[in-house]
Amino acid sequence: MNNKTKKLTTAGMLCAAAYIATAVGRIPLVLFLKYDPKDVMIAIGGWIFGPGTSFFIALIVSLAEMFTISETGIWGFLMNVISSCSFACTSAFIYRKRRRPSGAVTGLLCGWGCMVLVMMVWNYVIAPFYMGYPREAVVKLLIPAFLPFNLIKGGLNAAITMILYKPVAAALRRFHLIKAG
Repeated sequence: MNNKTKKLTTAGMLCAAAYIATAVGRIPLVLFLKYDPKDVMIAIGGWIFGPGTSFFIALIVSLAEMFTISETGIWGFLMNVISSCSFACTSAFIYRKRRRPSGAVTGLLCGWGCMVLVMMVWNYVIAPFYMGYPREAVVKLLIPAFLPFNLIKGGLNAAITMILYKPVAAALRRFHLIKAG
C-alpha cells in the first residue's frame, strides 16, 4: 500500500471514529448544548498528518452529521466546522512545529483558547439563525451558557486528545498505516 492510500485509509477511519463519537457520545452539558468527542479524532488526524487533514476530517464528519443526525441543518454544519477547525487545526499546526510533549500541551491549550474565542463570536453571529432567537436573547446566553459550554468542551477535548493520541498512533504504527517515529 502506498503512502497516499495509507493516509486516505487512516483519515477515513478517523472520520468514521469521529462520526461514531458524535452519534453515540453526545452528552448534554449546558441548557440545550451537547458535548460530543468528535474533535478528539479530528485533532489526532491533524497531529498525525497536519492541520489540512484536520480540516478535511471536520468537513466530512460535519457534512455526514448534517445529513443524518443533526437538527440544525446548514447552520449546525457551519458551526461544527468552525468549532472543530478552530480547536483541531490550531492544535495540529502548533504540534507540527514542536513535536514534543510541550508542543502537544501548547497546541491543545491554544486550540482550546482559540475555539472558545472563535465560538463566542460565531455564536453571536450565527446562533440567532439556527436557534430562531432574536440576537438580544442570544447575547444574554453568551456568558451564562455558551462560554461555560465551550470552556468545558475544549477542556474535555484537550484532555481526551492527550490521553488517546499515543495509543491511537501506536495502533496505527503497528498496522503500518503511519510511519514509526
